[in-house]
Amino acid sequence: MSIKKLYQNSLPTLAMIAILPIWEIVCRVFSIPSFILPSPSAIADAFMQVSAERWLDNLWATLRIALLGFGLSLLISIPLAIMMVSSKFLTKAVFPLLVIVQSTPVVAIAPLLIVILGTGDAPRLVITCLITFFPLVVSATTGMLSTPPELIELSKSLNVSSTKTIWQIRLPYAIPHIFSGIKVAITLAVIGAVISEFVAAEKGLGYFVQFSTSYFKIPQAFAALVFLSAVSMLLFKSTHWVQKAFFAWSLPQEKSH
Repeated sequence: MSIKKLYQNSLPTLAMIAILPIWEIVCRVFSIPSFILPSPSAIADAFMQVSAERWLDNLWATLRIALLGFGLSLLISIPLAIMMVSSKFLTKAVFPLLVIVQSTPVVAIAPLLIVILGTGDAPRLVITCLITFFPLVVSATTGMLSTPPELIELSKSLNVSSTKTIWQIRLPYAIPHIFSGIKVAITLAVIGAVISEFVAAEKGLGYFVQFSTSYFKIPQAFAALVFLSAVSMLLFKSTHWVQKAFFAWSLPQEKSH
């Protein structure tokens, strides 16, 4: 890796490091109460006061629902996108329903899901799936429809079956779009898991934030938020690693100067 690229990749980290001392100074100079805006040092102290076992326990509760909900959404959305590409009738019938579901505030229907499905994992999985579902379907459908028309015409002239056309032509062209949707959905999965924990949960980072704020332990809540942000960024980065490892050809080519 060149020095220039290393510098560019480290810019976000350097920016964050530069913000922290400014944040600390502002909190100290203006004597901002920790229950309004805790300083980075107060957040670090609160983080250390919670045992590693408790952090890991809450992390696993959130991460499990986020990954299971995302996986369920992925298993449903890709086949549905294939069916929508294969049938214009299905597209006209289903897509408006998807827009309606996406437009419905999940927070508003979360209590209803708790009543219908109980207080176990089921409502939390459904909430996470609803939040992550739409970007996956749209990205996969858009990607498959972006296949060059001449390739589709060529496959028809060679009497290639519609199934082979989907798997060997449309899906490979859709891979970059699908991974774009995955990168959006994987971070939304964490949001969905946290929202579900606000409604009904006994553990998880979202529950931990709610518990901390109810007792005005704001530095502790901020520590959980920092933890959540780190988890989301790691999941986002992991999708890039997967794409680079198995679908490197789908990544944009870097221009040499």
